[in-house]
Amino acid sequence: MKSDLFSSENLAQQATAPGMTLQNAKSIKYAVNGEMHARQGAMIAFRGDLQFERKGQGIGGMLKRAVTGEGLPLMAVRGQGEAWFAHEAANCFIVEMEHGDVLTINGRNVLCFDPTLSYEIKTVKGAGMTGGGLFNSVFTGYGKLGLMCEGHPIVIPVTPQQPVCVDTDAVVGWSANLTTSLHRSQSVGSMIRGGSGEAVQLRLDGEGFVIVRPSEAKPEKTAN
Repeated sequence: MKSDLFSSENLAQQATAPGMTLQNAKSIKYAVNGEMHARQGAMIAFRGDLQFERKGQGIGGMLKRAVTGEGLPLMAVRGQGEAWFAHEAANCFIVEMEHGDVLTINGRNVLCFDPTLSYEIKTVKGAGMTGGGLFNSVFTGYGKLGLMCEGHPIVIPVTPQQPVCVDTDAVVGWSANLTTSLHRSQSVGSMIRGGSGEAVQLRLDGEGFVIVRPSEAKPEKTAN
């Protein structure tokens, strides 16, 4: 049988080392040798001796009863084998974190991560009850973090001279040393007349970066 479908770029190769790699632009492969963590419902295939445990409580002190920012609980994957993760053909990226790095990520953009990383659900300071900006996951430690984003993300530098304002429904994450607050870009008169639909944004001040996606959030589907 012959087809471009069977080209080498589509063929899943046997892993040569444990850990996380990009299978392609839309999926991440994880060679499990012990344990890793992933978004519930994101596993699309696996081979080997693996067990998937959906939990909201702590596993080794890292998975907590709290859920990710968009109400999406995580699962632990244990054993030895390979697993592939994806979500609605979103673009996938791998962030390699080192000791001292702290990254704030919206829970809806978390796909999977190494067990050496820890996270804490935190309220975004100054965000109030606005859109996707209420709760985020703050990742620390060392290891790889698999992220997903609808479309191609935009990374915008933030400096003390140039703060950045972002739509809370489009923000993916930011360097955790930035300070956050609400910014109103619409006058009261404009709001009374019906508004532009862009009344309130999340403002980030300091030195660092913010990641946004080229679309606003859609309601999340509940994992089966």
